[in-house]
Amino acid sequence: MTARVLVAPDDFKGTFTAPEVAAAIAGGIRAAGLEADELPIADGGGGTMTALHASLGGELRTERVGDPLGRPVDARWLLLPDGRTAVVEMAEASGLSLVAPEERDPWRASTAGTGELIAAAARAGAATVLVAVGGSATTDGGAGAVAALREAGAPVPALRVICDVRVPFEDCARVFGPQKGADAAMIERLTRRLHELADRAPRDPRGRPMTGAAGGLSGGLWAFLGAELVEGAPYVLDAVHLDDRLAAADAVVSGEGRLDDQTLTGKAIAELARRCRASGRPLYVVAGSRTLGDDDVAALGLAGVREATTLEELREAGRAVAAAVARRSHG
Repeated sequence: MTARVLVAPDDFKGTFTAPEVAAAIAGGIRAAGLEADELPIADGGGGTMTALHASLGGELRTERVGDPLGRPVDARWLLLPDGRTAVVEMAEASGLSLVAPEERDPWRASTAGTGELIAAAARAGAATVLVAVGGSATTDGGAGAVAALREAGAPVPALRVICDVRVPFEDCARVFGPQKGADAAMIERLTRRLHELADRAPRDPRGRPMTGAAGGLSGGLWAFLGAELVEGAPYVLDAVHLDDRLAAADAVVSGEGRLDDQTLTGKAIAELARRCRASGRPLYVVAGSRTLGDDDVAALGLAGVREATTLEELREAGRAVAAAVARRSHG
């Protein structure tokens, strides 16, 4: 019987989407004579909406909203096939990629556009909105999103925030502010503003894991609008029925742009590795670059790591994984 390989990569941020990575690796596996099952994954940050759309289907829609600096931008959101559940990826409206390096303004950057996207989903009939957070330009504690939702006038849907980090609300400026253009003085100002916002909230987000995701957007939605916060990687893998696909596979190959220390802290590959160990399936990883040491690779239980930076190299990595799986099955 022909071996079957589950191809479950995350995106290569700024280079290839998870479906593009999956298609390239799967092409190499099939060229080598094995079966490949493509299942793009994500950890709650960038690419989550794409991964859910690839597996679950639904209709991508576009809404004109404000970007982090209030300029108009066309942002996508996803209405799932049930017509009652929507996915909003905050980076579509409030992402760092929407602001050029010389334009970054950590104090002014707002999540209002994300609130406008959630309101659009509610107007379309969504009773539940999954909000994927990550890649934000903002550190407004979600104040912009909360205000935009209240101004929309429509009933606020049930919110489930898919978080890619566990940082608490009060630490998000210190941890993530520098990458958004904040110097030490600005980080101090932003942190004071976050504390003032928390003081006014119906429930205090400080000290709670995951409330600092996306510059405190997760904490603001939790504190002011009763959102549920969930860990991104386990939630997404469950949503795309990873365990069922894993049970039908002989081996797994995943991938991400950079295999480093962050891989170990709640990222999709770490959660996938845990499930592969539990099911006895070998896991191979293809990465754009690797700084993770051999001891950590061994701790994850990876069967092999290969670097690839182009689609042809990803296809070649697929062929190499297929050869390794064939040797393993015949050994």
